[in-house]
Amino acid sequence: MCSHYQTLKDADLLLKKFGVREKPAPLGKYDMWPRYQGVFVRRPVEHDTGDEAVPEREASVGRWGLISAMTKPDGLDKAGKLSTFNARSETAPKSFTFGNAWRRAQHCIIPADAIFEPDWRSGAAVATRFTRVDGAPMGIAGLWDRWRDSAGHLQESYTMLTINADDDPLFRDYHQAGKEKRMVVILPEGAYGDWLTAPADATRDFLVPYPADRLIATPQK
Repeated sequence: MCSHYQTLKDADLLLKKFGVREKPAPLGKYDMWPRYQGVFVRRPVEHDTGDEAVPEREASVGRWGLISAMTKPDGLDKAGKLSTFNARSETAPKSFTFGNAWRRAQHCIIPADAIFEPDWRSGAAVATRFTRVDGAPMGIAGLWDRWRDSAGHLQESYTMLTINADDDPLFRDYHQAGKEKRMVVILPEGAYGDWLTAPADATRDFLVPYPADRLIATPQK
């Protein structure tokens, strides 16, 4: 699972690499942790209205830690304390938290310069920074949802999808021994458009490991 990543320092890359027309307002944060407000890319909700002014993709800002649209307006205190920043792809479709977003194919892409995972092979957790070999930003597959708070305001949120990494040549070495290894889904750039428009029954087709030889793992001192 990933509980720490770095968003894009260069906001122009949102336009160049992720195909959005407008940059969101600066967040003021580079290191992202659960419950922070972060940027995610999605197909606009209004895309299917037939309005030609609606872009193919947009950059939105929401809470990293998905809160289901099914959450009651007064249920934030309970829902907001849950660890919903990662979604297990094996159980997400039937989960109360993630099921609505999965069934509605509310796919998103989380732009990231890097993700972090702990290396326990020395007996102590060593934070390790993962980046692409070519230096390009990562596009992490996620789900988004929106819920209405007690004041009637719509609140956006998102999560990263994860898959088993027990046999992955890179990520199998991270996290504690004896526990299941997990990894986020890093999408190939050529799959961004297909992922954002894929129906729910095609979601699993995209949930595959990113080639290990295209990533660099750097221990942090």
